[in-house]
Amino acid sequence: MFSVLVRRPDLLVDHVSGYAALIREEASEAGVELLQRSLAWTLAAMLGLAFLMLTGVALMLGVLMQQFHWVLVAVPAVMLVLTLAAVFKARTPLRSNSFADVKAQIDRDAQALRMVG
Repeated sequence: MFSVLVRRPDLLVDHVSGYAALIREEASEAGVELLQRSLAWTLAAMLGLAFLMLTGVALMLGVLMQQFHWVLVAVPAVMLVLTLAAVFKARTPLRSNSFADVKAQIDRDAQALRMVG
């Protein structure tokens, strides 16, 4: 095996570059998932603050006007529903099989090396 590596180092370079491409692809997918999750949490926080502010404004208007109007409940309720949707999206679990292709490839290579050696 070592004589092949000495005579044909391009095989090793090709193999390592294949690993690098596979790792880059897996890392990119994991990064996209983390970015989506962080954006969902940011959106949930902003919508939650908007819900609290609109609820406070609705309470103040209701007390000042001394009458109830359905809009005073509807507008904060829309923000609450959007907040809950963002929290639901943010809480979805990440893929647990990150880098599974890399692990499988390493296992296949190790098995091939055991067969050769």
